[in-house]
Amino acid sequence: MFKRTIGLTMIMVLAVAAAGTASEWGIDAAHSSVGFEVRHLVISKTKGNFQDFSGTVTFEDGKLAAGSAEFTIQVASIDTDNEDRDKHLKSPDFFDVEQFPTMTFKSTKVTPGEDGAFKLVGDLTIKDVTKSVTFDCEFHGVVKDPWGNTKAGFSAMTTIDRSEFNISFNKAMETGGLVVGNEVSITLELELNQKS
Repeated sequence: MFKRTIGLTMIMVLAVAAAGTASEWGIDAAHSSVGFEVRHLVISKTKGNFQDFSGTVTFEDGKLAAGSAEFTIQVASIDTDNEDRDKHLKSPDFFDVEQFPTMTFKSTKVTPGEDGAFKLVGDLTIKDVTKSVTFDCEFHGVVKDPWGNTKAGFSAMTTIDRSEFNISFNKAMETGGLVVGNEVSITLELELNQKS
């Protein structure tokens, strides 16, 4: 579900240019979102999000390769606007939140593209499985808010196969196909605060 979980390090390129010094950025959760989308009954898509998440981006002035990003999601904060479904998703059939309360991402590489586009590679851990995933990211710039805080924003997205992370519960339909699709799209819209 976290497929785009972290374009965080993309900030490093423009933020370095804007700040000119080593910087650390934290996520402004009130102005950010972590969402996902999965097929249901083959014919439709169900969307959801996680309400509780945090992350940090650090980098050295002018050294993109030295930058890093970490992201943590509290899985019990999952919200699909349906209480019964959310309970099922928290159960051992899916995330098993009592045994695996968090989902994490740690970056390993960032590749700059054109026009603010980046690819962010890192290790995504869901339950007891860690796999390398790539997020397609778009940087939206660095600004000063009316209170003098330095802000940065970006979007990130990726797609994962949930069955590869031991989230394999499903039921087959009489007409063919599965009740819940294995492919999960993850989208992040993040606003960052530059730490003093």
